[in-house]
Amino acid sequence: MPEGDTIHRAARTLHAALSGQTVTKFVSVFTQLTRVDAEKPLAGRTVEGVDAAGKHLLMHFSGDLHLRTHMRMNGSWHIYRPGERWRKRSHEMRIVVETAAWVAVAFNVPVSEFLEGRALERQDDLLHLGPDLIAPAFDALEARRRIREHQDEEIANVLLNQRVVSGIGNEYKSELLFMARVNPFTHVQDLTDEQLDTILTIARKIMVANVEMRSPSRVTTFSLDPRHKQYVYSRGGQSCRRCATRIQFAKQGKDVRGTYWCPACQPSRS
Repeated sequence: MPEGDTIHRAARTLHAALSGQTVTKFVSVFTQLTRVDAEKPLAGRTVEGVDAAGKHLLMHFSGDLHLRTHMRMNGSWHIYRPGERWRKRSHEMRIVVETAAWVAVAFNVPVSEFLEGRALERQDDLLHLGPDLIAPAFDALEARRRIREHQDEEIANVLLNQRVVSGIGNEYKSELLFMARVNPFTHVQDLTDEQLDTILTIARKIMVANVEMRSPSRVTTFSLDPRHKQYVYSRGGQSCRRCATRIQFAKQGKDVRGTYWCPACQPSRS
């Protein structure tokens, strides 16, 4: 499942391959994209760069044209040499951006749009995006302030709100709360500023580390044992790696997202 680190790694890879390259071909199954391409062709434009904002991937073209994609649950971007066989099936293709040296393919991407000029700055999701945990200029105080605006909500749900802090997905949510020893069902009002700062510090540390490692799979324990990549996520019913208590699982929030926690290491206050 794509989370902030996945998008930032994809952006780095695409930027390294495509930046400065001239687009030779553009293909998409989305009519809203092909309509723009028909009126203002992508072919002949230069890829000026690729970056990430939270879980949004932004590809910038000359002529002040920008492609925004969001992976949601199953989307991904791949990079290939011309003629190289794709690792996914062709019917999963949604967008192709081709240059003489590389072919970038978006698979199963559900959200995409072209934005011109100032429209990029005014795009609603980007405009209201919370501080990006992986960005060099991450503002921890602003992130804490935004969390505090949700005093009556459970911390695990608040962390998934991309308008509060961007980049955290379901896996990181469970893992970082375990590492901070905070029960996921605790209301924000019952957490100290020190606890919130600890959560944000851990989140930034493990997400930046996963971007830098460029590992194909997410690791939060940093164990060299490939069987021990996560503390609690997807380990319901198994023994806690710290205390051997059985890991619990429950659906949480209005979107009924799965949450994993250790009742001994993350005790409830009630």
